[in-house]
Amino acid sequence: MITRRKFLTCIFLLAAVAGLSGLVIPGAAVAKADNPTGFIADLGNRAIRTLADTSVNDASRRMQFRELFLLGFDVNTLSRYAIGRYWRKASKDERSEYQQLFTDFIVGTYAARFGQYSGEKFAVTGERAVKGKDTIVQSEIIRPAGAPVRVDWRVRLRKNGYKVVDIIVEGVSMAITQREEFASVIRRNGGKVEGLISVLRSKTR
Repeated sequence: MITRRKFLTCIFLLAAVAGLSGLVIPGAAVAKADNPTGFIADLGNRAIRTLADTSVNDASRRMQFRELFLLGFDVNTLSRYAIGRYWRKASKDERSEYQQLFTDFIVGTYAARFGQYSGEKFAVTGERAVKGKDTIVQSEIIRPAGAPVRVDWRVRLRKNGYKVVDIIVEGVSMAITQREEFASVIRRNGGKVEGLISVLRSKTR
């Protein structure tokens, strides 16, 4: 179920891991960064330290990426948004299992592709405030061949620091794309969240 849009996102994440070394913020912690651009820079540097090590096996890479994902992304907001109105229809147990599987699915989808980096470079190009007090941190993936890919991070300040709530690749929101795909799965299963949970179980085993 990996679409071209998701593939672009994977390439972006690979580039972020390999290309943010020029944006080091010594001693900074992701959750304590004092501005959105610094947060994204620090998130990338943590990725470099934990995921760009080719000596690490796949199991360790997956575990480390999971920790990074939970630290830098607003998993509760992302997972709830991804099923939209169906969240209210889910039972407490279904919500709990779904959120766990959502994390496993995202981690499994992206961590498996970190070995595909092939020379892309990453550059933060600016930031701008958007409605709702979020900030868009603007960036580009500079490829060895072809035009740069524009990638924006939507960042939101929470009580425990900044968190990523969306990634926008060439104007396409990954949160909206994921929501459309999950909604399609749920509709095919009679409008029941259990149908999506079953699909995610099979994909995360």
